Amino acid sequence: MTRPDPLVDGVREGHRAAVSRAITLMESTRPEHRARARELLAALEAPSRPAVRVGISGLPGVGKSTFIETLGRQLTAAGHRLGVLAVDPSSQRTGGSVLGDKTRMPTLATDPDAYIRASPSAGTLGGVARATSQAILVLEAAAYDVVLVETVGVGQSETTVAGMVDTFLFLTLARTGDQLQGIKRGILELADVIAVNKADGDRKTEARVAARDLSSALRMVQGRDSAPTVVTCSGLTGEGVDELWAKVLDHRDRLGPDGLAEKRSHQQLDFAWALVRDELEQRLRRSVPVRRVGAEVRGEVLRGELPAVAAADRILAAYDGDADAAPANP
Repeated sequence: MTRPDPLVDGVREGHRAAVSRAITLMESTRPEHRARARELLAALEAPSRPAVRVGISGLPGVGKSTFIETLGRQLTAAGHRLGVLAVDPSSQRTGGSVLGDKTRMPTLATDPDAYIRASPSAGTLGGVARATSQAILVLEAAAYDVVLVETVGVGQSETTVAGMVDTFLFLTLARTGDQLQGIKRGILELADVIAVNKADGDRKTEARVAARDLSSALRMVQGRDSAPTVVTCSGLTGEGVDELWAKVLDHRDRLGPDGLAEKRSHQQLDFAWALVRDELEQRLRRSVPVRRVGAEVRGEVLRGELPAVAAADRILAAYDGDADAAPANP
């Protein structure tokens, strides 16, 4: 007879403390925690109706947190249970991160039907893919039917997040100069819906003009059928936010059940390879021969005595030897 698991039961019942403990396991790099996380995910059932997964990105200052707070209040008022996963920037030197999204979403943070979790990116996209993808599954098992994943708006984390959501939403502003130059090309290729935010007060007309121009430019570049929808909204006042959410749902509906299932299947395959890369990086870091050789080549590289390519070959040779010497798993 299978013994009951209090953590699994707590997640299934939607207890916030259990959800937090489960996601902490997903974020941990300790081998015993990673093993426990796999056990937990295997025990959690997938929801009968897939949650709506939306990635949200935008350059710093575009008003992502204010927008998510306003959208979140509207969603919970409509009867949804909302989970927000915010991938915060981490220092490459210290590993520290801001983790301030609860302070930027004060009302939503106290909403009993909303759960906000800020997670450090820790400078590794593999870590983001593993921890965030698994956190989404935990939230879905806890009956959160809408999951928003906020990215920092810099670097390549948007590509990673786009690979785990149904719809990717990009927020921009009217005053970004030339609209196509003001947005990274990679983001344009990822975005399913684009919103010109802060369309309020005397900036409303400016935002509408910017949205129209951007929409026209995108149709010329990407074609009328494949160009993302462009709308205006104000995260501050809430104007246009409900219409924007309708566009997000329209995009998801256009995928249809079969298209959504196919998209998520491909995402799972990509996720599997992300897990492989992340695990190999962790094993590389834990390898004693690699650490020893790494210390040796560091001085040689810094003194200009050893080319980077040769240093990499020596490190990989040390890892290969360590892997060959490791006993096989029973």
